[in-house]
Amino acid sequence: MNDIELIRNKIYEIRGQRVMLDFDLASLYQVETRVLNQAVKRNLERFPEDFMFQLTTTEWNLISSQFVMTSRRKRPKSALPLAFTEHGALMLASVLRSDVAVEISIKVTRAFVAVRRSLSLVTLPQKMIELEYGLKELRKEVDDILSDQNDINEDTRAQLDAISTALVELQSEYRSNANKPHRPIGFTATQD
Repeated sequence: MNDIELIRNKIYEIRGQRVMLDFDLASLYQVETRVLNQAVKRNLERFPEDFMFQLTTTEWNLISSQFVMTSRRKRPKSALPLAFTEHGALMLASVLRSDVAVEISIKVTRAFVAVRRSLSLVTLPQKMIELEYGLKELRKEVDDILSDQNDINEDTRAQLDAISTALVELQSEYRSNANKPHRPIGFTATQD
């Protein structure tokens, strides 16, 4: 396995971004993780949010469960890893200022580009298939909804016709009863 492939295996997708973790970059740049993080802290202005962010406990637990040999033992429990985007990983080379850093930054760049290429080649046709399937499902749902709406409209029309007919019958019955003399209501005493 070549260097680019090894680096590609250390690229993760977190928060919708492809990133590398501080301990993997430290290993590649041949420095200790704490040295790398100290260099970053001294140059925070070079690492805006779109270059670097710190993992949450949940993200760290999720990603560290994917490691065969977790590096959690080397890292204090309270210290969460820093995640570097492609730009952040390249900025590290300028902060670390070593020949190894320059050489590795080129390989890191190539690895990120390789990941982008492979994802675009693999995921584009897959995404099109997923979109086509989703569109078919959406059409089916819309057809079902429209069919149900037509059924409801027909049922509603039938109910309105029945109510209208019943109202007409009640009106005619009321009119016919209104003209009839009414029997007095109540108790009447009879004379003996």
